[in-house]
Amino acid sequence: MKRLHLETLAIHAGQEPDKSTGAVTVPVYQTSTYQQDAVGKPRMGYEYSRTGNPTRAALETALAALEGGKYGLAFSSGVAATSAVMELLKPGDHVVAGDDLYGGTYRLFEKVYAKWGIKIDYAQSDCAASFVRALRPSTKLIWLETPTNPLLKITDIRRIAKVARDAGVLLAADNTFASPFFQRPLDLGADIVVHSTTKYLAGHSDVVGGAVVTSAKTVYESLKFHQNAAGAVPGPWDCWLVLRGIKTLPVRMRQHEANALQLARFLNGHPRVARTYYPGIPSSPGYPIAKRQMSGFGGMISIELKGGVKAVNRFLSRLKLFVLAESLGGVESLVCYPPAMTHGSLPPAERLKRGIKDNLVRLSVGLENRDDLQEDLRGALG
Repeated sequence: MKRLHLETLAIHAGQEPDKSTGAVTVPVYQTSTYQQDAVGKPRMGYEYSRTGNPTRAALETALAALEGGKYGLAFSSGVAATSAVMELLKPGDHVVAGDDLYGGTYRLFEKVYAKWGIKIDYAQSDCAASFVRALRPSTKLIWLETPTNPLLKITDIRRIAKVARDAGVLLAADNTFASPFFQRPLDLGADIVVHSTTKYLAGHSDVVGGAVVTSAKTVYESLKFHQNAAGAVPGPWDCWLVLRGIKTLPVRMRQHEANALQLARFLNGHPRVARTYYPGIPSSPGYPIAKRQMSGFGGMISIELKGGVKAVNRFLSRLKLFVLAESLGGVESLVCYPPAMTHGSLPPAERLKRGIKDNLVRLSVGLENRDDLQEDLRGALG
C-alpha cells in the first residue's frame, strides 16, 4: 500500500481495533504492572508501566507515523521531551540553538544544563549563516523552533539540516507551533522532532504531555533508555486524551489557520498595531520559506501594540472571547503576554536583545467563528 495521508494516519496509526474485544477505540490500560508467565517472561513485553504501557505504545506509534519517523516516544511534558534530547549530550558538548525560542526551553538550557557543563550559544533563528558561525568543534546538537515562539520567525530546516550534516551534528526541531499537519521536519532533513503534545496534538487544553520522534535507531535507543531510567512518562489516561485529540488534528489545523489568516490580515496595518507577526502574510520576512517548507501557516499570531505596556493592559482588559492564559493550540482562543508569562524566565535585557518588547502580545487563535473573534479584537483595540 502506498504511503497513507495524514488524515488517515491520524485515525488509524497505532489504533487498530482491540484484539481481545474488538473495541474500535484504544483501551486505557490503567495499570502499573503486568502478570508475567514466568520469571523473565512478560506477556507481550509488558512488565511495568514506566517501561511500557499499551496505551502509551499506541500513542507513540501514532506520533511516529504522523511525523514520518520510525520511532516515537511519549513524555510527561514538552519540557521533559526536550530534557530527554539534551541527555544525549555530555559535559563539554556544545549546542547551537535558535535565539527565538520558548522561555521554558531557555530556562532549561541556562539554569539546568549549563551548570552541568553543556555550553549553549544562540544563532539568529531566521539566518542560516548565523548557525554556521556559531558552530564549534565541540558542537553536537543544533536546536531550533520554526515557527518560533513568540516572534513566529521561520528557519529554513532543509538548509540547517545540510549545515548539521556537514558538521556531523544532530539537528532537533521543535515542531509544536506547526504540528505535523503543516510541517514534517524529518522529511526536510532533521534527525529529531520534539513536541509539546499539550498544544495542537491534544488540542483541547485538558492534558500535559510531550513527544520525541526520530528515525535514527541509535538516537532512539538512547532516548528510550532515558525515558525508562528517568521515568518522565505520561499516564495511560493522558496518552488516551492525546490520541483522541490527534484524530481531529487535520480538521482543527485547517480551521486554526483559516481563522488566524483572517485575523492577521485584519491586524496587519491596524492603526493601533505597530507590527504583526504571522508567517502567512506575504510581507513577512519568513513567508517565502514558510510557503516552501510548510503546507499551512498555523494558528499563532503575535502583535506589538502602539502605546507600550499601558496599551497592552487596556487591550487585555477589554477582550471578551480571547482568554488570558498560558499555553496554546486548544479549541478556545487564548491571549498571552510573553514578557511576563511564557518568557518571564528571560532577564529583561535578554528579552529585548531577542526582540521581545514590552508591547508584545501573543494570540493562539481557536476554532470560534472568525468574525466573532475579529470583532473581539476590534473592540479591544478600540
